[in-house]
Amino acid sequence: MSPLSSLSGLSGLPGRPTARHGAALLLALAVALPAAADIGQIKTRKGQATVERKGQVLPAEVGMLLEAADTLKTGADGSVGITMRDNALLSAGPNSILLLERFDFDATTSQGRFDARLQRGTLAVVSGRIARQSPQDMTVRTPSAQLGVRGTDFVVSADE
Repeated sequence: MSPLSSLSGLSGLPGRPTARHGAALLLALAVALPAAADIGQIKTRKGQATVERKGQVLPAEVGMLLEAADTLKTGADGSVGITMRDNALLSAGPNSILLLERFDFDATTSQGRFDARLQRGTLAVVSGRIARQSPQDMTVRTPSAQLGVRGTDFVVSADE
């Protein structure tokens, strides 16, 4: 019995599924799943910058898609610019550690939640659709404060 024979009950597939149907289904799943985890994208990078994701340290490259729970680190000569899915703009300066703790966003309603933590360094933010819709739904924490977004842009600095 072929592993694809269990797909025979799927509607929209006339007759018995073929390997082509199985391949198409796997391709659709592979394309759909990464998009769900995508919360933003690195648009600019200068100098040393990395992304820590699930225990791995990856070079921060322009075009790299970011996920919730990613940690961005910049070196003494580094900076990184990020565009989030809600069009918020983040710019982390040299010697920064930024954790993207939570990002939920509904593009239809512009509602969601965005929580980040700046452990060290500087961060400039231009609010996106989440903060414009509900300012209380975007927060940036530092070791000594929690900032609630009330305007459209701000800069924060954190020392260890």
